[in-house]
Amino acid sequence: MTSTSTLSQLKTLTTVVADTGDFERMQEFQPQDATTNPSLILKAAQQSNYQALVASVKQAHPGMQPTDLVDYILVAFGLEILKIVPGRVSTEVDARLSFNTKATVTKAKHLIQLYESHGIHRKRVLIKLAGTWEGIAAAKELEAEGIHCNMTLLFSLVQAAACGAANAKLISPFVGRITDWYKAKLASNWSDVDHGGANDPGVTSVKRIFHYYKHFGIKTEIMGASFRNTSQILELAGCDLLTISPELLAELQTSNKAVNQKLDPSNAAKALADENITELKLDESNFRLQLNNDAMATEKLAEGIRNFCIDTEKLEVLLAK
Repeated sequence: MTSTSTLSQLKTLTTVVADTGDFERMQEFQPQDATTNPSLILKAAQQSNYQALVASVKQAHPGMQPTDLVDYILVAFGLEILKIVPGRVSTEVDARLSFNTKATVTKAKHLIQLYESHGIHRKRVLIKLAGTWEGIAAAKELEAEGIHCNMTLLFSLVQAAACGAANAKLISPFVGRITDWYKAKLASNWSDVDHGGANDPGVTSVKRIFHYYKHFGIKTEIMGASFRNTSQILELAGCDLLTISPELLAELQTSNKAVNQKLDPSNAAKALADENITELKLDESNFRLQLNNDAMATEKLAEGIRNFCIDTEKLEVLLAK
């Protein structure tokens, strides 16, 4: 135990990001950046303290279709978040465009234009795109125009390698959702002793990507996401960034547990050699085959897109009222 909070210690090793649309709640944790997604914005938009914000957006755009209004709601929350964080906000493109590169690029440019119309420089916004082949192709195009992307719903090294090759600014590997899949798969054979801590499958997945990026000199930032507990977070101390829910940030803030650096670029070469991992050269068919052959990544990517589509539609229904 130490007198310094676990959260403060973590911030010395890793950039801490708040994973929420509830911008009033994030202030107390002083994160550098913040991430949102359709589910988080839907949750926030239903809270009584944000009704005025939602109403003001609707009043500013009378007669606008809910599908179009969603973008303005996302940006309205993003603008409020940027008053709190010194860094960047991540805003997600409609998940229903996950398999359409052209439409994704158009939507991303629209979101950036909305931010810029409020005087926000595009450097302060990360456009979130699903880690599909089409999403990654869109990121390549957008990055070339100075629009930075946060590649989300990322569950595998093959997705990470493709994002790195596309020069994506940042990737968000989903720790907790990977663990959820293995927990469900192993059922009664799951053991927190054998499959938790450093052996947590979500944790080992991010470590693998971290070592791959550092060894091959890939500049894309790695931001661990979707945590189920503070153990997963602390096992990734030293990762470029970690995006954490307010509930887990509060837990870290009230704890004084010592934090040790777990990820170190100097270990990369040995770690990859131990797993017999070499550089991946990916074209579209190659990427699709390798992703398809990873049951966990395929299932979690599909499920993630499905759920974000559902929550976007729920947000549209909310705005139509």
